[in-house]
Amino acid sequence: MGETREDPVVDLRLDRAHSARIYDWFLGGRTNFAADREAAGRVLAVFPSAGEAARMNRAFLHRAARHLAREGLTQFLDIGTGIPTSPNLHETVQEVVPSARVVYTDNDPIVLAHAAALLRGRPEGRTAYVEADVTDPGSVLRAPELLATLDLGRPVALTLNALLHFITDDGRDRAHAVVERLKAALPSGSALVVTHGTSDFSPLAAGRIMDIYARAGTPLQLRSKAEFHRFFDGWKLVEPGITLAHRWRPDEPAERSRPTPAEAVCYAAIAFKP
Repeated sequence: MGETREDPVVDLRLDRAHSARIYDWFLGGRTNFAADREAAGRVLAVFPSAGEAARMNRAFLHRAARHLAREGLTQFLDIGTGIPTSPNLHETVQEVVPSARVVYTDNDPIVLAHAAALLRGRPEGRTAYVEADVTDPGSVLRAPELLATLDLGRPVALTLNALLHFITDDGRDRAHAVVERLKAALPSGSALVVTHGTSDFSPLAAGRIMDIYARAGTPLQLRSKAEFHRFFDGWKLVEPGITLAHRWRPDEPAERSRPTPAEAVCYAAIAFKP
């Protein structure tokens, strides 16, 4: 009689706050628990616009995805996917290009537990999920699921949405090294989409937020505009260049003026590889 293979039991540590579930709560999702809501409440106490900032970040991703799909990009690699929140990236791009192919990547068992929601796309297109760690870019780029879905010889849109501030440098400039490795693997015509938290406008509140996340077991490293700009070295920025997330080609012109920079705290940009 053959052995029955059982999936390993994953401890989701629901008694401790988790960055993905905190973000889910800010977005109005349901995949969060008491510890996450408590931590989110502490963030809101020092930064009341945290929920709005998260929603603006998500809205930027949708605008960026539609823009790139309209520019002819048909392959998307989303690293640091987080808990699925509809509309997901593939839903957005496949509305423009039904045959678009999307690969999601995360190393979090919480995301893996919900990954099936990421695989329901248009029949003309294709979606896949890769469990891999962005701090080991090779594990992402060599993943069989990625290689079966994307052609890395053709342009790819790489999205790193609210991810890189969770990669602390530890004196080794790790985040920039990771991005450079990923950029080098993509051909001319590829695009890079990044959003990233900053303390440039609200240093006191930012310091308190970093402390809250550190106590939850997820250290943050917020970066300056100059540090953010380095992620795009060698690539051509799309107008309006580096700006706050809600000011990157808003759907309504009035959205440029609200909220204030101190309330937004998230840089965003898109660039193409020459």
